[in-house]
Amino acid sequence: MEATPYARRWWALALLCGAFFMVILDAAIVTVALPSIQTDLSFSTEGLQWVVSAYALTFAGLLLLGGRAADLLGRRRVFMVGVVLFTLASLLCGLSWSEQALIGARSVQGVGAAIMTPTALSIITTLFREGPERNKALGIWGALGGFGATTAWLIGGPLVDGLGWQWIFFLNIPFGLLALVLIPVLLPESRSTSTQRSYDPAGAVTITGALGLLVYAVVEAPNHGWGSARTLLFFAGSAVLLATFALIESRHSDPLVPLRIFRSRTVVGANAVMLLFATTAFGMPFILTLYAQEVLGYSAVKFGLTSVVFPAMAAVGSIVGQSVVLRVGFRPVAAVGLSLMGAGCLLLTQVSPNGSYFGDIFFGLVVFGPGIGLAFVTATVAALAGVADHESGLASGLSNTAFQMGAAIGTAIVATVAVSRTHDYAASHVEAGRFIALTEGFQSAFLATGILALAGAALALLLLGRPSRAAREEFEPLPAAD
Repeated sequence: MEATPYARRWWALALLCGAFFMVILDAAIVTVALPSIQTDLSFSTEGLQWVVSAYALTFAGLLLLGGRAADLLGRRRVFMVGVVLFTLASLLCGLSWSEQALIGARSVQGVGAAIMTPTALSIITTLFREGPERNKALGIWGALGGFGATTAWLIGGPLVDGLGWQWIFFLNIPFGLLALVLIPVLLPESRSTSTQRSYDPAGAVTITGALGLLVYAVVEAPNHGWGSARTLLFFAGSAVLLATFALIESRHSDPLVPLRIFRSRTVVGANAVMLLFATTAFGMPFILTLYAQEVLGYSAVKFGLTSVVFPAMAAVGSIVGQSVVLRVGFRPVAAVGLSLMGAGCLLLTQVSPNGSYFGDIFFGLVVFGPGIGLAFVTATVAALAGVADHESGLASGLSNTAFQMGAAIGTAIVATVAVSRTHDYAASHVEAGRFIALTEGFQSAFLATGILALAGAALALLLLGRPSRAAREEFEPLPAAD
């Protein structure tokens, strides 16, 4: 007899989506506050990206371990641990008194997010049966994620200019406390019943080290040069650890990441698309907020309020994506979304030193916004298509790892391109003013994000299949003898 669905599953979904909204909001809202944080805590331009990247480093590095722990130790219990860590770290971020204190607190916050996010997504896949109901739940999850990434500007501006940048972190505390009260009421405990209680410590250490070294190399490359011995050494170390991880997983009886999951073209394609989506979704706002505040002289609140079109259009894209992705397929929806993001970035390459909101920013956001909603919803649903319940934590961990890796890589790329182009232009045009040189750098960075988005659209066309086919790619469990 088929099990009766959990009666409170939709209330549970609201709680889990609220947690995810805060995680995504926190990753994005900090971009609005970067100029204020730079002034108050004396960050250098190169060091400022660590406010974003420290969070992404621990988030990406520990996501797979977080998803695995949820499957083995109990999803509700692990989710509660993540909420506690995230809430305490948010308090420490708001109380930070120095550059080092904020970066350290952001690292801890990333650990909490790495535990919360795959666990929440894993709980959703166990509460909702595969099919239309689960797809609807995942569509809502993806829509709120895309919306959270864009409403950050609207919420962050008034907070930064009104109460101070610290309140973008204090905002998480009441939600965290409310979540801790509601978790025992709304979430049932569950864990994998078909997986042995093995934690694969060697696999956990090697994959965490590989991802950590990769993100660190990308983030530090602008300071030391992409071709420097230091940068190449970090990349080589990451590659060696990744190869070691693959070897360990192929021989372990109960691996952290069963390599068979990569047999699904849809899962591989979804994670590749999510990676390139995130490079653009984080890279473009990072540059745009610096252009608006440093060149146009906008305050944080003015920038946030005038950019309300961005979250509005992203919400439209999320709603449309949720309703059409299962009818027309992953491939066209993701490709259209990423193409819109790329087109929006290309429009922003026309920003000027004496620009204006409607003349330089508005139309780029109008085009970019729907794309972010379409692409994020599609990549989220595709990443879990056909995945067995006992591997839902793993699949969600892979998807979120791709997302955070993309965030770190995208921020590092645009920072490198902008700083390098600004310095080169200033050196060859000594008569040019500071704002002209900065704008030249920002234009080049927008071009880089546009290229990344269009590359993601091409990958979507090549790798993603239809939802019906993805559902047939569910992975066969390993024989008990193995």
